[in-house]
Formats: sequence, structure tokens, C-alpha cells
Amino acid sequence: MNLPLQLHETSKASASQIAYYFMGQSSTYAELDGAITKFASGLAKLGVKKGDHIALLLGNSPHFVISLYGALRLGATVIPINPIYTQDEIGYILNNGDVKAVVGLDLMIPLVEKVHMLLPKVEHYIICETDQSGIALSGIENLSAYPKMKSFTDVAASGDLNFLEPELGDDDTALILYTSGTTGKPKGAMLSHKNLYSNARDVGTYLKMNHDDRVITTLPMFHVFCLTVALNAPLLRGASLIIMPKFSPKETFRMAKELEATVFAGVPTMYNFLYQYPEGNPADLSTLRLCISGGASMPVALLKNFEQKFNVLVSEGYGLSEASPVTCFNPLDRPRKPGSIGVSIPNVENKVVNELGEEVPVGEVGELIVQGPNVMKGYYKMPEETAAAIRSGWLYTGDMARMDEEGYFYIVDRKKDLIIVGGYNVYPREVEEVLYNHPNVVEAAVLGVPDPNQGEAVQAYVVSNDQELTSEQLLNYCKEHLAKYKIPSSIDFLEELPKNTTGKILRRALKSQVAQAVKR
Repeated sequence: MNLPLQLHETSKASASQIAYYFMGQSSTYAELDGAITKFASGLAKLGVKKGDHIALLLGNSPHFVISLYGALRLGATVIPINPIYTQDEIGYILNNGDVKAVVGLDLMIPLVEKVHMLLPKVEHYIICETDQSGIALSGIENLSAYPKMKSFTDVAASGDLNFLEPELGDDDTALILYTSGTTGKPKGAMLSHKNLYSNARDVGTYLKMNHDDRVITTLPMFHVFCLTVALNAPLLRGASLIIMPKFSPKETFRMAKELEATVFAGVPTMYNFLYQYPEGNPADLSTLRLCISGGASMPVALLKNFEQKFNVLVSEGYGLSEASPVTCFNPLDRPRKPGSIGVSIPNVENKVVNELGEEVPVGEVGELIVQGPNVMKGYYKMPEETAAAIRSGWLYTGDMARMDEEGYFYIVDRKKDLIIVGGYNVYPREVEEVLYNHPNVVEAAVLGVPDPNQGEAVQAYVVSNDQELTSEQLLNYCKEHLAKYKIPSSIDFLEELPKNTTGKILRRALKSQVAQAVKR
């Protein structure tokens, strides 16, 4: 079984079930499946074949869902790309990923005009209308001037509902996700149809998703967290997506109330925005049965405050692109442990090991490694990096973790973010948790900076809701809760912390921002 085949089966069994809501419109599973089939057929008529690579430069929209599943049904390999990447970043992925066709918004036309000569492998640019209506706009009526450009509407219209897709193998590469690593060029994690299907199946089952669920899909669809948890898993289980073009606290409250949403998936920053939103009415979220948090560790103070205010369970999980992505979730049928990423999901095994790959005793910190049908095939055209990441069938995550006596895992921090102060290990998250517990700290991030005496020192950055709060007051607060070597050497106040498109706080970007953004 694979994702496009399962959606086809759902469309036959539950033809009139709503597959998605988007900007006041909706589509049934039968309508969505027909659109996917026609787009797959239209791609085939352009000469796109099984095994070809197709990049998606799209935001959250029906175009993304149809393009993704249409390309997968054809047997092509999909490469989702953040549409706000720079010209150089996009060009690198298109070249390195051997992309044959690109599906993107009409806003991409000026970019294509500039760089298409530098991308000889790209044969087709399929342009979607910005207003997402599916109706051709004046801005793309002159595509005939650019032979490689086609209208999404025209490609889909040329398709045949009787299209016979090729047979898909479990190990065929379905997706290449380029990871935003902290060093060097991004690596393309190759995920097979088995990887994607198994993780969506196991996540959907674990979270008890069903056809009565309405899942708010506001995380970026090009990001693996959204792809599996808020797109593939709900569709596999016959649920309905509430597609939001971008995250907005105001719109999230409105859509949740209007469409009686039952599941929300977000990163900790989104929960913080919802919690802090002055007009946020708990009654608007009253139909939610579950909130899912991932992408980064959620501060325990925020988790407890959010649950208390909105009377809804937040289940924190863990994943990474190389594992399709989910490996752990807090269980729904037994006690949830704040601060924990939960236990291994079905068919996936996690364990904590030392530098020699040996499992460490319960409670000790080591590197988290993962094994299961969700683990990637490897990095595209990077055999050495693949060999370093996957050893004896285990994926080494680079995250430091510990496991308790009941099998619950706790992420301590990124292995690369470890701060060593005078020979002592300091994990940034531990310091951040203390800062988040202060009633006037809205956001916090900690990283290591060079220190001539200790090797490294702890540097903290915070966003506060109190203009009178001082660094000295926060340092005194830290002294009450942290060992001396863990106390920040200084604390800077910022207007906001840098984040990526999923809302994850970027520690590394703080150093370059601080000179301009220090608040006082």
C-alpha cells in the first residue's frame, strides 16, 4: 500500500466525505482523487515519467495537495521547497536534486526569467495562480512567451480520468527532503513510499484519527512535520483538512470555531502566540480533542499554561526528516509526562546510546538513535554522509536524550548545541526551561559563546512582557534555580527571537541579530 493508492481507496469508499476546506470552499474525497488523477495524467503527457524529480515551490493550498499526490501517483519523486528561499538556495536544490519539473506560484515567474538558463535540467515550470482559485489570471495568460512555462490549470485540464498509473514499489523514492543543516549545504533525505506510508499509518492510528476529525493544517506543507501529521495521516484515515495559507492566531481561533476543528498541530512558538493572543477565547477551541506539538521542545511552563487556559490535552512528540519524521509521541491512553516526547510509536524503536553505540542505563544521557520502516533510504548523492547517519540499521539523530524507567524519552538538547563551561556540560534547554518559568519571560533562547577562562560561557536572550524587568533580576532568578556554572554570563533582551518558517527558534541566528535587535 502507498499514500496515493490509499487515498484512491478512500475516495471509493467515502466519496462524499469532505477531504479539505480552504478559503470558504471545500472538496470531497472523490473530487480530490479526480483532480489528482488528472494532474498525474497531465504530467505524463508533458513527458514526466516514473522516477523523474518534481519540485514544489508552493504554500499551503489545494495546489500543493494535488501536486504532491499527483506526482506520487505518477511515480515521480517530489522535492518540496520553501517558496521564500533565496534564488541561490532554490537554485542549489533544483540542481543538486536533478529536478525535471517545478510546480510553483505565478510569483515565481520573475525568478524563472532570471535563472532558467542556469537550470538546463528543468524542462517544465508549471505555474499556479496566486489567488488559488484555479481560474487562469491575466498574469499567466502570456506563458506562450516562455516555452518551458505551463499553466497548472491547463496541465490538469489536459489529464485523463482513466489514466493508468505505473506500479509503485515500496522502496521507490517518493520524496527528497532537503534538511536545513547548521553547517554546509543542505542534504537531501530520500524517503520511500514505504517510509511515508508506514509513518502516516502509525501516527494516524496512534493519535486515533478518524473520519470525524477536522485537522487544522496551518504548519507549512513543505515541512515534514505537517506533511505526515497534518496532511498524510489525516487523509490516510479519511479525516478532513482545514487548510490555512499561513498561521495566524486570529484565523486559527476563527476557523477552529467555524469548522469545529478537533485536532491542531503546531510548534511551540504557535502555542505561545495562541496563549498570548489577547482576544483568544477558550470557547473557540472547545471542539478540539487533541493538540499536537513538535518541531522543537515545548517549555513545560508553556504546555501547562496552555492546557489550563484552553482545557485541551497537548501531546508532545518527536521526529526528524530522516525518519519521515515521527518516532515518539506521548500516549493518549495513559498519563502524559510534561517535558517528555513520549514513547516509541508502533513499529518504531528508539534507544539512547553512548559514543560506542552501546545502550546507556535508564536515566543517563546519550544520543538518541532510531530504527523502523520510517527510516530514510539515505542522503541523495551523499554516500559518506549516509554511512555516518545510518549505522547497522540505526539512524543516529544527533539529539541528546534520556529514557526513564517507564520508557518515556526526554530530549536534553542537540548534540551540536552542547555548551562546555570549564569542563562541565550545559544543555541550553535546561537553562531555557528555567527562564520560561519566570512569569515575565515570553520567549527564551540560550547558546554558548567563547570565554577566555572557561572555554565557553552561557549567553541568554529573552523576550519579555514587562518593560521594567532587568537582566540583574533575571540573573538572580537563575541563581535560585541553576548550578553556578549553568548561570548565564549575561542576558540580552530582544524584541523578538529569530525563527524559521515553522516557527522554530533559531539559536544560531541570534549572534548576527543581537547587534541590531538588543532591546536595552
